[in-house]
Amino acid sequence: MTTVAVEPRPQPFEPRSIKRADYLNISYGVRSWLLTLDHKRIAILYLISISIFFFVGGVFAAVVRLELATPKGDLLQSDTYNKMFTLHGVVMLFFFLIPAIPATLGNFLVPLMIGAKDLAFPRLNLMSWYVFMIAGMFGIYTMLAGGVDTGWTFYTPLSPKYANSQVMTAALAALIAGFSSILTGLNFMVTIHKMRAPGLTWFRLPLFVWSQYATSLIQILGTPVLAVTILLVAAERMLHIGIFDPALGGDPVLFQHLFWFYSHPAVYIMILPAMGVISELVTTFAKKVIFGYSFIAFSSVAIAVLGFLVWGHHMFVSSQSPYAGLIFSFLSMLVAIPSAIKVFNWTATLWRGSVSWDTPMLYAFGFIGLFTIGGLTGLFLACLATDVHLTHTYFVVAHFHYIMVGGAIMAYLGGLHYWWPKITGRMYPEFWAKFAAIIIFVGFNLTFFPQFVLGYQGMPRRYHEYPAEFQVLNVMSTAGASILAVGYIIPAVYFIWSMKYAKVAGRNPWGATGLEWSTTSPPPADNFEKTPIVSLPPYIYSKEEATVVP
Repeated sequence: MTTVAVEPRPQPFEPRSIKRADYLNISYGVRSWLLTLDHKRIAILYLISISIFFFVGGVFAAVVRLELATPKGDLLQSDTYNKMFTLHGVVMLFFFLIPAIPATLGNFLVPLMIGAKDLAFPRLNLMSWYVFMIAGMFGIYTMLAGGVDTGWTFYTPLSPKYANSQVMTAALAALIAGFSSILTGLNFMVTIHKMRAPGLTWFRLPLFVWSQYATSLIQILGTPVLAVTILLVAAERMLHIGIFDPALGGDPVLFQHLFWFYSHPAVYIMILPAMGVISELVTTFAKKVIFGYSFIAFSSVAIAVLGFLVWGHHMFVSSQSPYAGLIFSFLSMLVAIPSAIKVFNWTATLWRGSVSWDTPMLYAFGFIGLFTIGGLTGLFLACLATDVHLTHTYFVVAHFHYIMVGGAIMAYLGGLHYWWPKITGRMYPEFWAKFAAIIIFVGFNLTFFPQFVLGYQGMPRRYHEYPAEFQVLNVMSTAGASILAVGYIIPAVYFIWSMKYAKVAGRNPWGATGLEWSTTSPPPADNFEKTPIVSLPPYIYSKEEATVVP
């Protein structure tokens, strides 16, 4: 009997196939992207937006570093220099660092990690992106209309009375961006509370989700204070109501209390999600259950709570009561403990783990080292005696960037490399990715470590001229910034290249645990074919660990 091979009959077109199609497909038109309710597409819209703002903020930083390569102000006038570093701060903080991980990785991953089909309020999620873009338009208008020269802190009485710049449009941009942050935080909290998969108890949640939850607490409780403060500045500047201006009976120190009550917790909006990313990277690439899961989870909440109690350490030299300064100094030391717990637990997880040196892990190592330096130098600024001498110097600039750039951006890049196969369904060139990670680490340290020495030697920040004896260290810093810029450009190039030419990634190229790795890469429109059921604790890589971990 002869068998005849029959070709399979082509499947008829199903309307649902569009819903199941790759969400990265742009052939459906711009309208489908601008009106999408898919949390994954909204995350990509955020990714594109903040990448543009990162580039813009980086240009301002490059101009500042070029100016500081020589002692004399031979590139920019003092007023223009003030606008450059102010715009750098405003763009990087409000339009990149604050939304970077929550709005991109968080938006993409939180529903996947808890086994949900989407966020609780998809329309609110899309609205948050539109609000963010409206804020960005005000920020762009501020740049084109002449800039703002107050510094990113908008200190009074400079901002409501004396600044000859676009103070109100810049403040309005920050105000509107804050509402985007509030909407995102609210959406995450409701989603985590109400939409977890069956069996996914609080102590089975991934630590990245814990960090997003703690961040959302700060966004919801702290951001309205900034909004009220900006409105008060607007009322004083436009209506001449005496709130912060001493000439009108106001108190400029009141502005600092209100501003830092939000802005110090805002540091944790930037760094807590980064810590969540590092927790995921360390356990994946050590192939070992995370050490002290509950301690890391509760330390995220502790950081969120204690972060609201330490704002006064920014005001040790602002006529604050020395007794209040003493209490804020103690509390600032106290808030370092939860961060130290995380670093200790990550290190303990790596101990005797089967560590692999993939690109995301290189960023994790970079984060741990740089964040530790940033945290330890922060103790100098939490002490009354040393802060008085260091607060207006480049020591503060170096400390802040070791936390924000060395911490938040290193973790953001590590997370982007880790979840890129899940986002796009493609890998990336490992050689170039490792090369970029090393270049970024070297360039960063060459840029900012000399600034610790400059600050120790007394070079003040925010000046475009300085004594000639500081030039060598400033040239080193400018050279490092050039290397750092190259390191940031390389991933942008190979990420775009990889979307078409890199090899296809499977469901779980890293051999990781977690619900996001149990679905396809990229995930379907509904994230999962069937609702997942969770029966084990997180980060279990062996049967032995499953029997030990409760």
